[in-house]
Amino acid sequence: MRVLPKAEREAMYAIYGFCRLVDDIADDDRRDRAERAAALDVWRRDIAALYAGQDPGQAALVAQAVRRFDLRQEDFQAVIDGMAMDVDRDLRWPPSAVLDLYCDRVASAVGRLSVRVFGMDEEPGIALAFHLGRALQYTNILRDLDEDAAIGRVYLPGEAITAAGIEFTTPIEVVGDSRIDGVCRQVAEIAHRHYDEARAILAGRPAGHLLAPRLMEAVYARVLARTEAIGWQPPRTRVKMSKPELLWTVVRLSVRR
Repeated sequence: MRVLPKAEREAMYAIYGFCRLVDDIADDDRRDRAERAAALDVWRRDIAALYAGQDPGQAALVAQAVRRFDLRQEDFQAVIDGMAMDVDRDLRWPPSAVLDLYCDRVASAVGRLSVRVFGMDEEPGIALAFHLGRALQYTNILRDLDEDAAIGRVYLPGEAITAAGIEFTTPIEVVGDSRIDGVCRQVAEIAHRHYDEARAILAGRPAGHLLAPRLMEAVYARVLARTEAIGWQPPRTRVKMSKPELLWTVVRLSVRR
């Protein structure tokens, strides 16, 4: 986000701060599900109050960004709904349609907020949020397979797991099955298709501050490619990008824009 102008950068930090806070609620294993659901409901009410011109409570964090960039309430509420999916129950091998809905809420909804800050026009902005949000989220899922399983979650489509002949036992056992590699490669193909669509939108040079989404696409696509090259046969190695690599990517994209 540091590549953005000051006002846009501060708005994105506010959006990120909101996402971080509601995500922390969803992942807080020190509180039971009812307590976490209640905490998310407070955020729902505070966001609604902000848009109603009332005391925004915690949502004051994003108030300036909402006013300046005309951010939409339904996108903030969608993010909270996505976190609630993790609170209602630990997501394990959901049907593809449920997994796609989850990705829309926790990733593409954030994209819809972001593209307004980036100053994109409606049609290409919404399309970019749809595809890049899903591409990034599927990459995270494939990168964080073991970390998610350790907290009882498996964000891989149940149909693909069943087709691979893997029984639904425990998250650790499911991701520890060597056949999970084939399941992950199917998800990687879905991610690649979304990256291709996102690149096509960005290649059209739509209006807006596009260095930030170009950087996200370049970095995460590389993470996916490296993860794919290693494969998902257990034991797995979690892929990371070094700071020099990241800085070089910023320079390269800055020259090309």
